[in-house]
Amino acid sequence: MGALITLDQVSKTYRTGDIAVHAVREVSLDVGAGEFVAIMGASGSGKSTLMNILGCLDRPTGGRYVLDGVEVSELDRDQLADLRNRKLGFVFQGFHLLSRTSALENVELPMLYARGLTATQQHERALRALDLVGLADRADHHPNQLSGGQQQRVAIARALVNEPVLLLADEPTGNLDSRTSVEIMGVFQRLNAGSASRSNGQGITILMVTHEPDIARYATRTIIMRDGRIVTDVPVAERLNAADELRRLGPLQPVGP
Repeated sequence: MGALITLDQVSKTYRTGDIAVHAVREVSLDVGAGEFVAIMGASGSGKSTLMNILGCLDRPTGGRYVLDGVEVSELDRDQLADLRNRKLGFVFQGFHLLSRTSALENVELPMLYARGLTATQQHERALRALDLVGLADRADHHPNQLSGGQQQRVAIARALVNEPVLLLADEPTGNLDSRTSVEIMGVFQRLNAGSASRSNGQGITILMVTHEPDIARYATRTIIMRDGRIVTDVPVAERLNAADELRRLGPLQPVGP
C-alpha cells in the first residue's frame, strides 16, 4: 500500500513587506495509512504551518503534496473545500462547539455539505460517532452541560462523522487536565487501532501536534521540527498505553462533600 500522505520538498514562505519568513523549508515526508504521528517543536518551528498545509488550509509555496492519491496543489478553492470535507477531520485545542446546540447537532454540522444523506441517515451517523467516543448518552446535552473532556470528545465525534481518511489534531489536550488528557489519548488510540471507527474497519490515520513529550508517547511515531525543517523522525520507543495509564491513576476521586 502506498503512502496516504506524501510531501516532496514542500516549503512555505510568508512575506512581511521586504522580509521573507521561511516557515517550512523543503520538507519531505511519507505517512502510511494507519499511522499515529506526533509532530513536536518549539514555537516558530513550523509545525503549525505544516499542519495547515496537511489540512489543505494553506498552500505551500513550493513542492508537492499528495493526499490519498490526490495532487493537492492542482485543486482550486472549491475542490480543496470538498477534499477537506470528505477526507479530513480536525480537532483543535479549543473545542469550537456551538454553545446553543446539542452535542448531537454539533456532530451533525459537517454533514450539512454531504451529498445524498437523508436527515435520518445524518442523525444515525452522528449518534454512531458519539457512541465511538463514549458519549451516546449525552447526545442531547449542550456544551455548558459537559466537562472539558466531554466537549473534546464531541469535537472528536464531529471530526469523525464523515469518515475521514486522516484526523488532524492540533494540541488536542492543551486545555485539559492530566487525567482527561490521558482519556482523550485513549480515544485516539482506540480509533487508530481500528474496529468501528470507519465502515471498512480500518484504523484511522492520526497526525497530532503537541508540545507535551508525555502526550507524544501515545503515538507510534514522533517528528520533531526546528527552523522549518524535520530534524528527527523516529518510532516511539516506549509507547504509552492510555488504558494502562488510567488504571495506574486509579478511580477518579470525588471533589468536595
